[in-house]
Amino acid sequence: MENGTAPLASDGSTISLGGGLAGRYAAALYAHADEAHALDQVVEQMDTLGRMIDESPFLSRLLESPLIDVSTAQKAIRSVLTEHGFNKIVQDFVGVVVSNRRMRALRTIVGTFSALVAEKRGVVVVHVESAYPLSGVQEQQLRARLIEAGYGNVNIVKRVDPALLGGLVVKIGARLYDTSLKSRLQRLQYAMKGAA
Repeated sequence: MENGTAPLASDGSTISLGGGLAGRYAAALYAHADEAHALDQVVEQMDTLGRMIDESPFLSRLLESPLIDVSTAQKAIRSVLTEHGFNKIVQDFVGVVVSNRRMRALRTIVGTFSALVAEKRGVVVVHVESAYPLSGVQEQQLRARLIEAGYGNVNIVKRVDPALLGGLVVKIGARLYDTSLKSRLQRLQYAMKGAA
């Protein structure tokens, strides 16, 4: 995080670290994991949980469904977490989120926790959208440019958006650098309308 700017969730929405529901849950988990000397393991497992939510239609539907009662959701989620080897801290934390009827906020809480950890460790989270997946060389070049710009310790979060047509959209905190072909074409269209 840079100068207190807000991080972004996986869907591109802004995450508030200072307060709000997700911020309170994330701060509580961070404090508990740190106190239990299990922070590194919890960080790794929360990242895994975020990927699981993003990649598993079953888990996404389970968290989003208003029709599933709390006890059924508790059993299902605990079963999934146990099967994947999550530790007691993460299982209990997710259990509290579910029992407080905050299942729909779990993905946001995971993202907020990740942003909080990055902030505490001095890591700058850089969200990069491209029309096609970045190659290893392109990612290294991007990382080198970010280091040149003064961002030494970065975590690059990549997302592919074919609608961009080409180029990149880079978000660093509240800063946005849009070199996509889509935005260039839009600017050209506005300029041509103004000239007509």
